[in-house]
Amino acid sequence: MSKPLWQPTASLQALQARAQLYQQIRQFFASRNVLEVDTPTLSHGTVTDVHLDAFSCEFNYSSTGKTETLYLQTSPEFALKRLLATYKTCVYQLGKAYRHEGHGRWHNPEFTMLEWYRIGFDHHQLMQEVSELLQLVLDVPETEMLSYQQAFLKHLALDPLTATTAEVATVFNRCNIDLSDDYPIDHDGMLQLLFSYEIEPNIGQQVPCFIYGYPASQASLAQLNKQDPRTADRFEVYFKGAELANGFHELQSAPEQRRRFEHDNRLRATFRLPEKPIDEHFLAALDAGLPACSGVALGVDRILMLKLGAEHIEDVIAFPVNRA
Repeated sequence: MSKPLWQPTASLQALQARAQLYQQIRQFFASRNVLEVDTPTLSHGTVTDVHLDAFSCEFNYSSTGKTETLYLQTSPEFALKRLLATYKTCVYQLGKAYRHEGHGRWHNPEFTMLEWYRIGFDHHQLMQEVSELLQLVLDVPETEMLSYQQAFLKHLALDPLTATTAEVATVFNRCNIDLSDDYPIDHDGMLQLLFSYEIEPNIGQQVPCFIYGYPASQASLAQLNKQDPRTADRFEVYFKGAELANGFHELQSAPEQRRRFEHDNRLRATFRLPEKPIDEHFLAALDAGLPACSGVALGVDRILMLKLGAEHIEDVIAFPVNRA
């Protein structure tokens, strides 16, 4: 018998487990002298990524007297880096993030994210710290690591760093992946779908699996690798069918970051998606000087699902979008 719509979908035990998880996370960072901070979820700028969409709202009380569009943040990344550029200290945030995507097993449009930045770390050092956190909160004995190239060669016999678009398309068409009409399909789009449908279900089933060394074209906010500039110093983590985290050895160049944002918006136009406003405060912080660091964002609701063996995100959040 289903609960009345006013009642929460999560059990009291799940809410208690969430509180315990938050306590574990805060103790983990306190022991490493990483400062907990709080940043706005509303901003004038937002992500330009073709594959992300932010909620927007209208603000009618600005000092300019004009109506302004504000965006609910898909991640606290830009604001956290502004703090890093100012105070040069390691920080983390545990709080809400928002993505304008469908409600499903692993995703609610409003969700809880843990994001942190470690000054002086490269992405391999940060992967080790993420591994230590996952071993603590998920009680797993170890984690494993695999490069993006190795994963494609192992599961699809395709080298994503050397294959032409035609070669990628041949493998893609052979896999018969069902697409929505508006999904952007280009070289990287096909690689991302191949990874999601053909590789992701086959990795991280026993212990969390780190995938690193993504193609440079998928660098986002990461540095390109100095030894192999075909790849970016970026990683993701997968466990039992869930993408848990996305991390970078952070790009420090404001001009290069602006170029990437502008490229995203040109790509958006190609796919008939609206252009997104670039966060000028963030770029100004990069220009002022972001310390050498690595950062990662981790989905806390998904961690809690795995910790409790929950089948749906509704089992671990009090009020999902259909009850909010």
